[in-house]
Amino acid sequence: MPRYDTAVLNGTVVVPYVGALRCDVGVRDGRIAALVDSIAAGDAGAVVDARGKLVLPGAVDSHFHIGIYRDLATDAQSETASALAGGVTTVLSYFRTGQNYLNKSGPYRTIFPEVVAATEGHAYTDFGYHIGVMTTEQLDEVDWLVGAQGVGSFKYYMFYKGLNLTSDSTRGSAYTMADTYDLGHLYLLMRQVAAAAIKYGAGGRVSLSLHCEQAELIRVFMEEVKRSGPGGLEGYHRARPPLTEQLSIAEALVLTDATRCPVNLLHLSSAEAVASGAKGRRDHPHLDIRLETTLHHLALTHATAGGIVGKVNPPIRTEADREALWRAVEDGRIDTVVSDHACCAEADKGEDLWKALPGFGGTALLYPYLLSEGHLRRGLGLARVAELASANPARAFGLYPRKGTIAVGGDADLVVLDPNLERIVTPEVLGSAQDFTPFAGMPVRGWPTHTLLRGRMVFQDGGVRGKPEGQYVKRPVGRDGATP
Repeated sequence: MPRYDTAVLNGTVVVPYVGALRCDVGVRDGRIAALVDSIAAGDAGAVVDARGKLVLPGAVDSHFHIGIYRDLATDAQSETASALAGGVTTVLSYFRTGQNYLNKSGPYRTIFPEVVAATEGHAYTDFGYHIGVMTTEQLDEVDWLVGAQGVGSFKYYMFYKGLNLTSDSTRGSAYTMADTYDLGHLYLLMRQVAAAAIKYGAGGRVSLSLHCEQAELIRVFMEEVKRSGPGGLEGYHRARPPLTEQLSIAEALVLTDATRCPVNLLHLSSAEAVASGAKGRRDHPHLDIRLETTLHHLALTHATAGGIVGKVNPPIRTEADREALWRAVEDGRIDTVVSDHACCAEADKGEDLWKALPGFGGTALLYPYLLSEGHLRRGLGLARVAELASANPARAFGLYPRKGTIAVGGDADLVVLDPNLERIVTPEVLGSAQDFTPFAGMPVRGWPTHTLLRGRMVFQDGGVRGKPEGQYVKRPVGRDGATP
């Protein structure tokens, strides 16, 4: 009887924080069982020949939106299939009550099991959820969500309180379906998450993610742009300029210091934002602050993102901002790179920039773009690529070392990638249900040929294999899921 269920042979294995190694990988019962100089082909039930290729840990796309604009189960199936094409084996998706997603509010004790049930049986990747705590009632559910449901991470949208500043005074509460969604609510949420981090943190990090844009300034700049221009994505960038990120980060860090809540500063899009986040970390070495940016902010500018289809929050910005983000990736100030994947149709963008849905998909580019632009063009080390896309998000969100590395005992989430395989980006190449992409026409070199999830081949030579058997992963690692 073979010693291993599967063996990945002859490849260059990339281990985060270590480097690139020449070794073979043996897989047994869904876990990595051996990292050795050589495994005989006859010692494995199935063999993947990775000669001339890289073997990377499955990426953890820790900023994802399953079901934000489409039926949750349908979206889970098509968009996690797209994730496999980019070497992503685990997605961590955001969910909140209010408009979009399930379009309702109420206690998470009722709603969250419904969310997980709607995803199970439809996801090709393993998955978890970050939860947006929107109401006063939901604040009291934080401990239950971590301790019993394995959530491990939460979210606050700092610009949502600005919805109440519109001429229609009911719009904000109708959208968020919240009672009091302001900085007072954020402070109370930080206290709850900080308490959960102390109580459950021995098993892995518990944290709060922040979308940092300052609402009152957005109102002012948006009114100015609508009056005098410019139009298009440049106008959208000027309507939500870097100053709104900078001030929002400053507000957030004051409350972080007061509560000692571990935080993640999401999708930093500008030179000012990354400088503010990095300065906050230097000035507050006692705080746990992680910095994130996205593929589209690294890859695109408001001049190259295809017009209205490239609308996203925060906006895609200038070439100078793009280069500033790359410098932060290269020098270590940025911890994670994510897709912020949010599938929608081109028809949902329409012709009115201000009414167009924000966001788009990009998860299938996670490893390919980082390899192509980061490693092959800019000289970013292979280990650093694996850290940005896999190990660092796994550590930030309570999955490491089960996910995020190639080590004996960890899940056998493995990506075999051909660094010489070049494709021109089209919607068809990305494999999403989305019928457009702002990345269209971009040449990208370095694509997965095989993706394994817990030792099972789920993607090979451009196509998904098998049924969607992704599992809900409780976090932090080690949570026993005991009932409250």
